[in-house]
Amino acid sequence: MRVMRVLGVLLATLAMSDIARADYPDKTIRIVVPYTPGGFNDTLGRIVAQKFTDDWGVPAVVENRPGGGTLIGTDAVAKAPADGYTLLVVAFPFAVNPSLYAKLPYDTLKDFAPLILAGQTPNLLVVNNDTPFKSVKELIDAAKAKPGSLSYGSTGSGSSNHLSMELFRLMTTTQMIHVPYKGSAPMVTDLLGGHVQVAFDNVPNVVTQVKAGKLRALAITSSNRAASLPDIPTVAEAGVPGYEVGVWFGIVAPAATPPDVLAKLNAELNKILAMADVKQKFADQGVDPVGGTRERFGEHLAAQIEKWGKVVKESGAKVE
Repeated sequence: MRVMRVLGVLLATLAMSDIARADYPDKTIRIVVPYTPGGFNDTLGRIVAQKFTDDWGVPAVVENRPGGGTLIGTDAVAKAPADGYTLLVVAFPFAVNPSLYAKLPYDTLKDFAPLILAGQTPNLLVVNNDTPFKSVKELIDAAKAKPGSLSYGSTGSGSSNHLSMELFRLMTTTQMIHVPYKGSAPMVTDLLGGHVQVAFDNVPNVVTQVKAGKLRALAITSSNRAASLPDIPTVAEAGVPGYEVGVWFGIVAPAATPPDVLAKLNAELNKILAMADVKQKFADQGVDPVGGTRERFGEHLAAQIEKWGKVVKESGAKVE
């Protein structure tokens, strides 16, 4: 009889849990962005938050928690309640950090559930206008002629800017000095001022300066030329065969989040990415919306972790 009573309580608890999840969401959803406001990571979080509020009628807020190379905000979500009310915007460094840091306060694969691969964009290889380089070949020749004489900027250790250049150096056997910044804006300012000579950066961060003639674009990191920048060759066709880097953005949740909640979130996020106004906002930032299943994003993450783990090891890239 006692066993039956315990079983009855357990079944009632499970039933209430199912009811609670059926009502999801019924309170504020928090979207953590482990970056400062202003970049596309922040833009993605705010687009999603607004659409959640519009579609579901519950408040959705963005919480910027930068610092520690994205580790502070990421760790906070790893340890948050796994109920679907705390999500994390992730990007390229999410897959690089497991190999870049000797120890992380979380497990990238075990502590998070992939929700969706939201978007992708390439990087542009840009140089200060005062440099003599008009092509990738001229840049490589100069770097080889005087190893360590050129400095390149990045938005921090493990960023796509950093690893794009480390892969470039590895494939061209060149040496340059890494100068990390706390974001794209200060890096681009110093690039314009000539304090660093060269950098890779996300297309939306530098395309305005390139089109205005303030920076010179030598190549783009995608496998094909961009329709919006047809005169800029890919790094591969400009002299580094096989080179390709795709910068990506996604959303994850704590790993133990109930599967039905994850499924509901994935469906809503795919719906959001298909909206005309969202597509336009992405296009304005030079980002292509992706979408798809949770499994697709999981496979993408695993492939990225493997690829960049090799680059970090072979190039000797480190936290600076």
